[in-house]
Amino acid sequence: MSTALRHDWTIAEARAFYDLPLFDLLDRARAVHAQHHPKNTVQLCTLLSVKTGGCPEDCAYCPQSSHHEAAVKPEALLQLDDVLEAAARAKAHGATRFCMGAAWREVKDGPAFERVLGMVRGVKALGMEACVTLGMLTEEQAARLAEAGLDAYNHNLDTSRDYYKSIVTTRTFDQRLETLRNVRSSGITVCSGGIIGMGESIDDRMAMLVELSRLRPHPESVPINALVRVAGTPLEALPPIDPLELVRMIATARLMMPQSKVRLSAGRTDLPREAQLMCLYAGANSIFYGDKLLTTSNPTANDDLALIEAAGLIPLEPAGQQAHPAAE
Repeated sequence: MSTALRHDWTIAEARAFYDLPLFDLLDRARAVHAQHHPKNTVQLCTLLSVKTGGCPEDCAYCPQSSHHEAAVKPEALLQLDDVLEAAARAKAHGATRFCMGAAWREVKDGPAFERVLGMVRGVKALGMEACVTLGMLTEEQAARLAEAGLDAYNHNLDTSRDYYKSIVTTRTFDQRLETLRNVRSSGITVCSGGIIGMGESIDDRMAMLVELSRLRPHPESVPINALVRVAGTPLEALPPIDPLELVRMIATARLMMPQSKVRLSAGRTDLPREAQLMCLYAGANSIFYGDKLLTTSNPTANDDLALIEAAGLIPLEPAGQQAHPAAE
């Protein structure tokens, strides 16, 4: 099939992919994946919460929101040395990208931001890719992060524009897109995806992928998360997704954004090993690696290494920032 990069996908086209017979969908996604990526490699990324809890946003899925009753205690911004020690441990265990998350609504200039800039410089000095997720930021702040050497900025769309207001009321969908524009204008690569299993429809999921694919260029990184149901959050009683829904979502993302890294992200503790292998086959070429994702659990490093070995995959070696094609 044609793998020309497109920014004009429709929800109907995305849904047509998603609804293919499963093996046909997997075959098509795998063929596209093999054209654009080394087919037997996977990038290991480690995520650390550098400032936990007390967030003023009301994202319905998030245990770090001050609006919810989840058992997450607010913690101050970590010290630089502690973060760099964690990054060095992650590198020693095979991670090539180190992601740092702060439970902020937005970046504010001052000592805390200066410390984060130091974290970015320190992670880069270790020879790792550096990624942060800090909430909304201005064009000027993005430029400072770029100057510090940041490789990627994560800011997920979460869900479709229409369903977004059912999940978050303290900021708008367009504010999320504005942050992504500020990131892109600075030369930092974009990491943006979403979460499935929050009560949205299949078409909502497709609309989110369409929105991501309309970004020029496509996000270099597209994390696909399954909802982690946390006690004390508004979504705690939702049923788990069918694992094949995540497989189909990964495959559809691969077909629509052929050159992006599709990241198999949160929710893997509820996924059978076989479903994770199907996601990797369908086009996921990155996983979050380590026992914890911000405040929720993740498979152990030993479990993931066994999974990678069972699949015959090779962890990606450090290679610095991979440039995205300028012209699409």
